[in-house]
Amino acid sequence: MFLIEILLPLRDASGNPFPPEAYESLAQLLTARFGGITSFSRSPAEGRWRNEGATEHDDIAVLEVMTDSVDRAWWSKLRQDLMREFSQEDIVVRSHGVELLA
Repeated sequence: MFLIEILLPLRDASGNPFPPEAYESLAQLLTARFGGITSFSRSPAEGRWRNEGATEHDDIAVLEVMTDSVDRAWWSKLRQDLMREFSQEDIVVRSHGVELLA
């Protein structure tokens, strides 16, 4: 079993919030494909990274799904689509192997 996480910014480069519809349409797509989704968006997480000697940060939402297999081509296309939709140089989509506990 795999846990797939998508880290999305809450605001654009000018500080304007992205419309809720952007997250909702993604949640609907993932729910239709994987049967469910968990979304961490009410209390934003903070992402920090170093860029040319300076520390930058974003408030982010995390969306996650669980799946039995990872279709890398499908996830790669989704990531590219999200980079365009959210005007980002990069968006993190990561996979973790998980074991469900009984």
